[in-house]
Amino acid sequence: MKKIGFVDYYISEWHANNYPAWLEKACAQLGLDYTVAYCWAEVECSPVDGKTTDQWCNDFGVEKCATLEELCEKSDVIVILSPTNPETHYKYAKCVLPYGKPTYIDKTFAPDHATAEKIFALAEEYGTPFFSTSALRYAEELNAADAPRHMMAMGGGSNLPEYFIHLGEMVVKKMGIGVQHVSAVQNGPQWVMKADYADGRSAVMVYAAALPYGLYFAGEEGEVWKNVASPFFDGLIADMLRFFETGKPSFDPAETLEVMKLRDMALAAVEACS
Repeated sequence: MKKIGFVDYYISEWHANNYPAWLEKACAQLGLDYTVAYCWAEVECSPVDGKTTDQWCNDFGVEKCATLEELCEKSDVIVILSPTNPETHYKYAKCVLPYGKPTYIDKTFAPDHATAEKIFALAEEYGTPFFSTSALRYAEELNAADAPRHMMAMGGGSNLPEYFIHLGEMVVKKMGIGVQHVSAVQNGPQWVMKADYADGRSAVMVYAAALPYGLYFAGEEGEVWKNVASPFFDGLIADMLRFFETGKPSFDPAETLEVMKLRDMALAAVEACS
């Protein structure tokens, strides 16, 4: 059995609370043998529910590590979580990546593009395989159009800086690399951000806290609208396990840097017109 180590800012949060069961289910379906065996969290008590790391470990049957180094030594593969605090990812990566073990880094990959490049440089220095993505990359609805000239990704969440990643990930998966300019306009509680490409293609990202996820495509094939209802987290977990087995991401890692670039540009556009 291969042992997964969870690294988090505080461990009792939505991703850490759901990933263990999802990993177990996916292993059963794929014939793999992984288990969440170790965890380390920087903050002992979760601000989400008040649960301590010891309580979480007791609930999930996971061994608490006294140090991040201990977790890195014991684990076969590592998952850096801290989805709400991407500003912690670089300092965790500085400890984790030198061990050379396959590592998944949760969304949002980094607080900005410059920090994202530093994490990539660390991984290259130590030859450590890693990848990062939003689960929305695995929305089956993204396959509804082959090569759209224009698209819209819409969705919500409690705040734009944290939840933009889902919109950006879907746009980059579909439109690729090469965004040139991003503009933004506010419509009440809604933000509309438009990304332009040099070849005339464009993507609109619409955010409001209560919006469901949806996609629109327009191109030579016509227009397509899809509500996102597919089990995208199942796709993420399956791809995470595939990565742990092969050490190779299923998509070009340059897309992760493009997502971070797009996020920087979009948030700057929002700030400029706030």
